[in-house]
Amino acid sequence: MKKILIIEDDDHIIELLKFNVENNGYEVSIAMDGHEGLNKAINELPDLILLDLMLPGIDGIEICNKLKNKDRTKDIPIIMLTAKGHETDKILGLEIGADDYMTKPFSVRELMTRIKVVFRRYTQDVLKPAIKITIGDLEIDSEKHEVTSKGNLIKLTLKEYQLLEYLAENRGKVLSRNALLDRVWGYDYFGETRTVDVHIRHLRKKIDDDNAEIIETIRGVGYKIK
Repeated sequence: MKKILIIEDDDHIIELLKFNVENNGYEVSIAMDGHEGLNKAINELPDLILLDLMLPGIDGIEICNKLKNKDRTKDIPIIMLTAKGHETDKILGLEIGADDYMTKPFSVRELMTRIKVVFRRYTQDVLKPAIKITIGDLEIDSEKHEVTSKGNLIKLTLKEYQLLEYLAENRGKVLSRNALLDRVWGYDYFGETRTVDVHIRHLRKKIDDDNAEIIETIRGVGYKIK
């Protein structure tokens, strides 16, 4: 049974999430402040984390950043729960590796759909055959989920890696933002397509100067690798 860690300090939201998550066949663990949530994530290694942004102790952004920078926890998918209007926090959360976000008040049915899709996406990645793709100085190793440039490891979040890999697999083809959202996030995305732009921008920053122009923007359409 997959375990979902809920890090949230609102009793009513916890009750709502716990009831629905358990009804969908998942085990639930709960933390009501940032410190407890971070410790439970590291020690329990849940299969997915529902992470509130505004928490006592340590906020959700810092928790996400710490988890995505630890080898032990970097691959745990995180869905952030944000207050309406915190656009900057949403973008920052996505940039540091959160898989998705939902704005409060949210539809529980939609949240459960997103959870199932995240699990399906991760399962597909595990079953995918291992390949290596070389583009200029970049080498993408799907078995290790690693990208190197001139032999030097480039540290990417899972979504950044998946975007780069999918673009590389379709080298020369223009992929729309909707196609990238569907492939990398695994469903017709409920939010803004700017999510792709945020990840592409962050991905470009991490690729060294010799490779920075590999990902080409096709205005009004999407992206491609030359």
